[in-house]
Amino acid sequence: MYAISLGDGAELRPLEPWHAEEFLANLDRGREFIGEFIPFGSHVVDVESARETLQRYARMRADDTGGYHGIWLDGKLVGGVLTLNFDAAQGNAEVGCWLEPAATGRGLITRAMRVLIDWVIEERGIHRVEWIAAAGNTNSLNVARRLGMTRDGVHRQAHLYGGVRHDLEVWSVLAPEWREARARAAHSDH
Repeated sequence: MYAISLGDGAELRPLEPWHAEEFLANLDRGREFIGEFIPFGSHVVDVESARETLQRYARMRADDTGGYHGIWLDGKLVGGVLTLNFDAAQGNAEVGCWLEPAATGRGLITRAMRVLIDWVIEERGIHRVEWIAAAGNTNSLNVARRLGMTRDGVHRQAHLYGGVRHDLEVWSVLAPEWREARARAAHSDH
């Protein structure tokens, strides 16, 4: 339906139930890497479970509580960005991402997340965008930093995963901060 260019042969597009086979292949290529700190996609083991997951997020989009957006690189689904805990009435949303290892190091998540955060703030009126990641997930935390988010705090040992209690770092950006940073970036381009 739409594709937003992220540059370098990458596009951001809706990720919908009919992409189940591509979604499963993407997760299979990156399962160990993607699941290092969170169980994202761990229950997606076949096309049926992939479709069920994408249908759940399609319902969330219809209910205005979340949604998936895929990142295609040279025509292949390699990851995505998402919203969850989306609450337009309160003006709060959480964002997240996943990416297979072969697509890392290109800035795809940062570029896709800028598009997503622009949309949630400017089109949807969200005031606070939150990013939560395990303290050991330096790739994820580096994206939060590149996006200009502020570290709000740490939920110590709040996430039991893989037999380990992980600290969770909470990062956020507020709409006025986002707009100011975007204006500064636009001004410096001239």
